[in-house]
Amino acid sequence: MKKTLSKTLLILLALAAVFVLLNSFFIIGEHESAVLKRFSSVQSVYVREASDALYEDLAGDPKFSHVSIYEGAGLKWKVPFVDQVTKYDTRLITYDTPSRQVITAEKKKLLFDNNAQWRIVNPIYFDISMGTLSAAQTRIDSILYSLMNEKVGKILSHDLIADKDVVEQMLSELVAESSESLRSAGIEVYDIRIRRTDLPQENYESIYNRMITERNRIATQYRSEGDEEALEITSQTDREATILLSEANMKAEILKGEGDKEAARVFNEAYGLDPEFYEFYNTLETYKATLDDSATLVIPLDSPFARYLLGGGR
Repeated sequence: MKKTLSKTLLILLALAAVFVLLNSFFIIGEHESAVLKRFSSVQSVYVREASDALYEDLAGDPKFSHVSIYEGAGLKWKVPFVDQVTKYDTRLITYDTPSRQVITAEKKKLLFDNNAQWRIVNPIYFDISMGTLSAAQTRIDSILYSLMNEKVGKILSHDLIADKDVVEQMLSELVAESSESLRSAGIEVYDIRIRRTDLPQENYESIYNRMITERNRIATQYRSEGDEEALEITSQTDREATILLSEANMKAEILKGEGDKEAARVFNEAYGLDPEFYEFYNTLETYKATLDDSATLVIPLDSPFARYLLGGGR
């Protein structure tokens, strides 16, 4: 009986020892950090790699100046049943904010669909002020929306939509300012991106009308410039045609004058060779021009005009 009790006691003691041993250590993964508390008082923090900001925050805070900082992953020891360990993921966490309405510098409304990348850099501050990811997401959403409204309110809507440099500058400032605001919660904002920029539904019709008005204005301007250019081309063409016609008429008059001069010379030469034949020819031309079947002549018989008509000449 005594042997059985002794064996049972030994087994119980062994089990208790194993249980105590299992509660005497914990494991920190490659992407984890942990806060160790003893009777609800923070005693130590475990991180993969401690930053200068973590040392500064804890050294400058009287409540945590006694806290020990341990680096690296692996097996860690604790006092069983007394120390409590809370672990946190140190990898980047994506927070998708819902589409929010913002107002630009000229009081226009836009809808931003954006997200944020953040991580836990001070597990102690995060454990005390946040405790859970959902609480952290709510805090991040509130701060980002407030800061973004402030930034957007100083920028024109056209720049927010079309100017990438302006948007990048705004997002860089948002990352820096939101990280500073969330430092007391142990959170660092790593990146903020605007995935989509929309207009409220009620603004579509007015924007379309403005676009149509602007296109009509541009079309009217193009037509006016085209009419002006056409008028200028037509005037230039008419001016050139007038100059060409004037030069042609001048050359024609010169040629005509030279022809008349040559004709007169030929006639004079011909007249000089046979004046009587020339007179006869001119008289016949006169008959041709003045006489027809119904013509009646009343002239003297000795008239030069009747000389060949009435047989007065050869």
